[in-house]
Amino acid sequence: MAVYTPVSADELAVFLAGYDIGAAISFKGIAEGVENSNYLLETTAGRYILTLYEKRVAAGDLPWFLGLIGHLAARGLPVPGPVADRGGRTLQQLNGRPACLIDFAPGVSVTEATPAAARAVGAALGQLHRAASDFTAVRPNALGPASWPPLAQRCHGKLGEIDPALPGLVAAGLAAAADWPAGLPVTTIHADLFPDNVLLLDGRVTALIDFYFACTDARAYDVAVTHAAWCFSHDGRQYFPDRAAALMQGYASEVALDAAERAALPRLAAGAALRFTLTRAFDWLNTPADALVTRKDPMAFARRLAWYLAATPEMMGG
Repeated sequence: MAVYTPVSADELAVFLAGYDIGAAISFKGIAEGVENSNYLLETTAGRYILTLYEKRVAAGDLPWFLGLIGHLAARGLPVPGPVADRGGRTLQQLNGRPACLIDFAPGVSVTEATPAAARAVGAALGQLHRAASDFTAVRPNALGPASWPPLAQRCHGKLGEIDPALPGLVAAGLAAAADWPAGLPVTTIHADLFPDNVLLLDGRVTALIDFYFACTDARAYDVAVTHAAWCFSHDGRQYFPDRAAALMQGYASEVALDAAERAALPRLAAGAALRFTLTRAFDWLNTPADALVTRKDPMAFARRLAWYLAATPEMMGG
């Protein structure tokens, strides 16, 4: 469930009066996602996504996010761009929330990837990194390695309530992350390129969406995040070498990782798996049982973490 802030027909009509996109024909909430309120809007001029940004997205970061997706869209990437009103503004207020209209893109997200889909996503990620090379605005990674020990502490010693193996895995992950790779090439990264943030149609990537964890960081870390998201079964119990090889081949068709980046991939991917383990664990422990948001199992990424801690660069598929 991802509609936290309702929008009435009258409120929508007032909002749309500032745009040149016609009148609303249909308007419905979108269930996917956990961060914001999202609606699919169809008007007499076309289809759009209306997003109301909830409290987990800092309002001060929104100009950076919208500037980034506008930049990537202008470079020809399959990134739906923000829609400006008659005054040229893309960031609005609606029902007490920052809000934005985004172009609609066709396509569907996959639950279990094929190697062909993984290759297409790897190539799209490489294209994103190349297109972002001249996006000079900087946003630090708020969920980078420095955030992981405090996040683990905020779980208040309750990780074992989720699974008896989880405290030991988190401790091993934190120990490995203490020796974090340094000096790797940096760019603007997506940092959350999971299957539900990629739309595909007839084998093509038609949209990369949800850039609200994007930041300035090592490009190889973005590859590692994507590897963790695409190369395992949903529950993290099975690793798919064919997907990994395809993902890395797709990325290499656009960007060549250097020797230091390739050597660092297992450590970076272990960090990525730890990051998602910890954020899921925190949400698991702090989300009320009757909340509308479906909690995500932290062990799905704890199992990935265990795999990456034992992995070599050759096992990553590159």
